[in-house]
Amino acid sequence: MDTRFLESFVTVVDNGSIAEAARRLNLTPAAIAQRIRTLETEVGSRLIIRSGRTVRSTEAGAVILDRARSVLGEIRDLKSAAASDRASGQLRLGAFQSVLAGLVPDILSLMTKKYPRIEVYIVRAGSAELYRQVLDGDLDGAIIVQPPFTISKACDWRLLREEPLIVLTSAKTAVRSPHTILASEPFIRLDRKIWTGRLVDGYLRKHGIRPRERYELDGAEAIAAMVDRGLGVSLMPDWAPPWPGGLSLVKIAVRDRTFTRRIGLIWARTSVRVRLVNIFLEVATMALAPKPNDIDQRRKRSVSARRS
Repeated sequence: MDTRFLESFVTVVDNGSIAEAARRLNLTPAAIAQRIRTLETEVGSRLIIRSGRTVRSTEAGAVILDRARSVLGEIRDLKSAAASDRASGQLRLGAFQSVLAGLVPDILSLMTKKYPRIEVYIVRAGSAELYRQVLDGDLDGAIIVQPPFTISKACDWRLLREEPLIVLTSAKTAVRSPHTILASEPFIRLDRKIWTGRLVDGYLRKHGIRPRERYELDGAEAIAAMVDRGLGVSLMPDWAPPWPGGLSLVKIAVRDRTFTRRIGLIWARTSVRVRLVNIFLEVATMALAPKPNDIDQRRKRSVSARRS
């Protein structure tokens, strides 16, 4: 069986269109249709059917779809392992929302330039779910918050970024000490079921702060919008930009830097794609290295904090 026919079948189903599959594979629609017909003859069943303006798999096609993806993935791995002189293949990477918007684009931009043969497939989920997917082998690696427990010995971990906690208020809130604000204003809390929410809760407990809780949400961007509307204040990591636009917010640094969100890359040591993971890590380190302007800005903020 020609694996190119399997690739055409999977691409058609994933895109719901023979024309779009042809564009992605740089073939004519007639060539794609011929490949599908040949594959159907080989397996002895009809694999796709038209449904309105789209194309979908038949019941028989759905049965072989996952296996076809698996076969194609194994072939990409074999090619990647054999190509010692050049990096190629598919890297299955996970990331949570704020790093997907803030850190990942810069990394992928540089990676595309340096390693155009590496295809990165991205999954978005929370850190706990991504950690589980790496352990299960569903992902080659993931950018996650460092877990609040010892990482499995089956995995490696590398720190990429540290984010200190900040008190977030609207621009209209009176300027006071961060602990006074947390104790007196309505509080919008990060969900304690997520790892960052536990970090925030640990800070409040250590410093004996009992905030006037109004909401508890799993979503820093949503909390920032609510703070802007004057619904309360929050305590959260100073995540990498971009932040939601059009908001009038004030960030107040807290002095206890032992409570810092640590973000890094985790991967399985035995992954067949560990070479691609190491390449991604190399590129990420380059892309996220502090630039001279960033260092100057940090120094200015540090001086301002000491004066206040």
